Amino acid sequence: MRFESLDQWLEWQMVLHDKAIELGLDRVGQVGERLGLARIARQVVTVAGTNGKGSSVAAYENWLHQAGFTVASYTSPHLLSYNERIKHNLEPVSDAELCVAFEAVESARQGVALTYFEFGTLASLFLIQQWQPDYAILEVGLGGRLDAVNIIAADLVHLTPIGLDHQAWLGDDREQIGFEKAGVLRAGVAVVLNDPDPPRSVIREIDRLGCKCLQVDRDFHTTQMEDGQLLWRCRDIELRLDNVLPGSHQAQNLAGVVAGLSQLSLLEEYQPNQVRKFFHGTRLAGRLQLVESPLRCRLYADVGHNQDAARVLATNLAAMKQPSGKVVVLLGMLTDKQPELFVEALKPVVDSWWLLTLDAGRGLSAEQLASRIESQVAPEKLFANIADALDHALSSLGNQDIMLVTGSFLTVEFLLRALSDSGQQN
Repeated sequence: MRFESLDQWLEWQMVLHDKAIELGLDRVGQVGERLGLARIARQVVTVAGTNGKGSSVAAYENWLHQAGFTVASYTSPHLLSYNERIKHNLEPVSDAELCVAFEAVESARQGVALTYFEFGTLASLFLIQQWQPDYAILEVGLGGRLDAVNIIAADLVHLTPIGLDHQAWLGDDREQIGFEKAGVLRAGVAVVLNDPDPPRSVIREIDRLGCKCLQVDRDFHTTQMEDGQLLWRCRDIELRLDNVLPGSHQAQNLAGVVAGLSQLSLLEEYQPNQVRKFFHGTRLAGRLQLVESPLRCRLYADVGHNQDAARVLATNLAAMKQPSGKVVVLLGMLTDKQPELFVEALKPVVDSWWLLTLDAGRGLSAEQLASRIESQVAPEKLFANIADALDHALSSLGNQDIMLVTGSFLTVEFLLRALSDSGQQN
């Protein structure tokens, strides 16, 4: 074996290709063929879109597992451990399994240059094929048409809401981005379109390929009931559901997954109370997550990093804000994002902006971030590290206040690591 430890493998993969991102299926397809990747599971669900992918994957895998199926999932990026990216029956893969998979990819690579993401995707698909689960849930990393995940044809394509993100690779508007996302479609495949206002490019591809599509607010609907439950309706089916992830936006994510289960012909196999119960226990870190800490204020963490995600956060913060309290956002973002648009969407509900330096490859310094958003807001504090920000919050925020740590996966990772290292989070 080339390397003995997971860390050694990952460090080497970072420099294997001279670009962090190089879209295209030729190279990864060649290696996939040598690995013998074919039917990796009895049924494959591919989840693409801009926002809500992680929540949708988590809901699918939890429901399927609770229903008694074997299930594997692949997501990216991770928060604290690379192993989080690949799960088998809800459990992260072990270091040893990853090392075996990486060695298999390296043996099949035969000199082909692979990016960090491509190498990991192939290893994940290799492992899933070894397990042969009933269902594999695959999250597209970037776009769809040219994303490495797309070497595997799906039985169900789940498209979440499509917004502006990764414009440097996918295009400048929703129509171009939608076309790239719709690239995971195949002729006649079942589709869930969980976007109430989808780009025309997506509709055209669905129609051109003759896909069997259920679209939110057209074919299925969700209503918030007075008792807190959700009423899901599709044709002659009505189901009552419980909110299983925090945030009002999660109702739409959950509704889309139920539509996906319908497309997989699973709803009729179970009683309505079972359909509802199988979602119980769904968990996903970093999505409006209420984090345990020594702070007196309520501390939330969210990995949102684009304008649509910020709009959703603004809606939820407005509902949670106390009349006598304030909302403080600790923001850390990457260079290839649009912080000015993120801030613009959030600023109506935010009282104070604190900025965090992300000391990592693509991270912005607090000073750089301040210059990017100066046309929108005037930051109150700039912090070189998360520990200083938490210390200031401890001394300045009270129990009526809310602190939201957001802007990227890396920002939330820094927070969770800091609290874990100090023994302040379980």
